[in-house]
Amino acid sequence: MSKVTFPPGVEVAGDWDDMPQEACGVVGVYAPGEDVGRVAFFGLFALQHRGQESAGIAVSDGQSLRNSTAMGLVAQAFREQDLQRLTGHIAIGHTRYSTAGSSILCNAQPILASGPYGELALGHNGNVVNALPLRQELEEWGCRFTSTSDSEIVAQLLANAPGRDWAERVQYLMRRLQGAYSLVVLTLDSLIAIRDPLGVRPLCVGKMNGGWIVASESCALDHLGATLHREIEPGEAIIIDDQGMRTLYRGGQRRRAFCVFEYIYFARPDSVLGGRLTYSLRQEMGAQLAKEHPVDADVVIGVPDSATAAAVGYAREAGIPYSEGLLKNRYVGRTFIEPDQRVRDLGVQLKFNTLPEVLAGKRVVVVDDSIVRGTTTPHVVRLVRRAGATEVHLRVCAPPIRHPCQLGVDMASYRELIAANKSVEEIQQFVGADSLGYLSVKGLLKTVGGNGNSHCAGCFTGDHPIPVQLEMNKLALEVPALG
Repeated sequence: MSKVTFPPGVEVAGDWDDMPQEACGVVGVYAPGEDVGRVAFFGLFALQHRGQESAGIAVSDGQSLRNSTAMGLVAQAFREQDLQRLTGHIAIGHTRYSTAGSSILCNAQPILASGPYGELALGHNGNVVNALPLRQELEEWGCRFTSTSDSEIVAQLLANAPGRDWAERVQYLMRRLQGAYSLVVLTLDSLIAIRDPLGVRPLCVGKMNGGWIVASESCALDHLGATLHREIEPGEAIIIDDQGMRTLYRGGQRRRAFCVFEYIYFARPDSVLGGRLTYSLRQEMGAQLAKEHPVDADVVIGVPDSATAAAVGYAREAGIPYSEGLLKNRYVGRTFIEPDQRVRDLGVQLKFNTLPEVLAGKRVVVVDDSIVRGTTTPHVVRLVRRAGATEVHLRVCAPPIRHPCQLGVDMASYRELIAANKSVEEIQQFVGADSLGYLSVKGLLKTVGGNGNSHCAGCFTGDHPIPVQLEMNKLALEVPALG
């Protein structure tokens, strides 16, 4: 087996991945008579793509809350005996990728918090940009923290919020928080779901056997046999209890900033976002990309899995045959076993393999969803050439990523972002492609049916929907917590 020689200046990430790292996934279940802990487990299983660092489930039987969290994948975090003790009629679950706070057990969610109105559990998808001053204020109130994440700050703020009922407490919470948050909250007798006024992260609610399911994506509802009722509106909080489901609070902010990367990469292709199937949207992105960057070629392939639909759309619009040319090992990077240097030297070969019969002697269009650091793309191009391709034309169905994200996506720093430091021509030379074309911001927004006032495209344009620091530190809350 030959050793891969990497281009100068290229560093291979520990999991051989160069994608924006996932947001978190949340699920909530209100279903008397159902095994809600098990329902939440399979809901998280469907949302595993949104985070692989830790997982947890909290349940209520009306008398007390019970919580179980562990590091690793959902299937690693829970055993049968764990689910057997998670009994009740309400549950919430969370699968995490860390965007604020280290990947350690104390930061696993759901997070428990106590206040004057009792105990609650909370799961959070997003990033709160004013977390540090809120934490300092809560410490002055007498709150004590056991984690280093912004999510515990949200939980403590809600547990100690002033108000006669949950409607007033939720309003107080939403007035104080700045940033992105899709929340599921478990109390002794209710399930609350909250989406921030900008609607940065997705959240939907569905019906199941007389009960209700809340989830980050509709694909989780499908797996549970639930039907999509509707998406929770930006700035809306709903409550589900023995009186049914109803809106608890709805804010009046007009600007929306749904993250376009949910369309490009994060969401599963079988999820419905904004009333539209993600798979179809990705096909349309590929078609728009073909209009903006046509090329004479013999075959179009996608970098699996998230770029497959875009590649199909590109091929259809360009009139070029589509084929699978790269196969993905979906389990690379999903293990706790540290690779030795020989295995590490194989780099991207561990993640992808080629089909030479498809690529040999062909002018190949390779469609990818994004380029972040540029650490993986040169190896993909190299693999396609080694399979016999005579030309490799790279097409990317996201614009150049020039700015970090502060609203819940680990998008790397300015120093690490290749498009923040190189021109398109320089990136083309760096990755070794014969040509390189990115989808334009205008073309992307046209495809998803929005504009700068309905979607967040700050990682492309630098125009963030709320003022943020130039670069926020993911570990900013570590020092006050550990000092």
